[in-house]
Amino acid sequence: MLALSLEDESRNHGDIIQMSFQDTYQNLTIKTVMMMNWLATHCPKASYVMKVDADIFVNVFYLLRWLRSSPRQSFITGSVINDGRPRRDSNSKWHVSAEQYPEDSFPPYVSGAGYVFSADMAGRISRASRFVRMIPLEDVYVGLCLRVLGVRPVYCISLLSLRNLFEIRNLEYNRCTFAKLIIVNGFKPSQLQRVKGYRNVNEHYTNI
Repeated sequence: MLALSLEDESRNHGDIIQMSFQDTYQNLTIKTVMMMNWLATHCPKASYVMKVDADIFVNVFYLLRWLRSSPRQSFITGSVINDGRPRRDSNSKWHVSAEQYPEDSFPPYVSGAGYVFSADMAGRISRASRFVRMIPLEDVYVGLCLRVLGVRPVYCISLLSLRNLFEIRNLEYNRCTFAKLIIVNGFKPSQLQRVKGYRNVNEHYTNI
């Protein structure tokens, strides 16, 4: 039944890309590298690309306005983590062994909850991945590729409030707060539907 539903979705909307690997948390890095390669091959005229998890609220309108003044090349932005360290506890979901990654700290990287990059970075990250040993943390792995490329991720903040615009905490929906953020983390599908409904109602009355 699921396979038939996927075929119907693909046939009707053309919005499904299937690749030959098992879609598990441990394989997110493979998924990300394949995504970068696909983007470089099939979207050469794109200006920007956004990677976002399924449980994320995205303020597309604010994002588009913010990107108008952003660099068009060698650019990646989101919630930058500058003090990441590998977790050696084998019971941790984010475990990285010393064999996989012998260093004591990670280079700066953007949280995998959601980030935006100029389209040229897709091909560059894909090529850099040939020289970087894979680890299961896909966002850290992108950071390792950025280090090879000499590209530093940019913290996405509001110059007025100095607030992080890529909010990786879960916040209760508030129209005024969310209107000034690009993403907010940790929503169930039903919650995202309700937030969309709130926005549509608010925008309807705003436009009257």
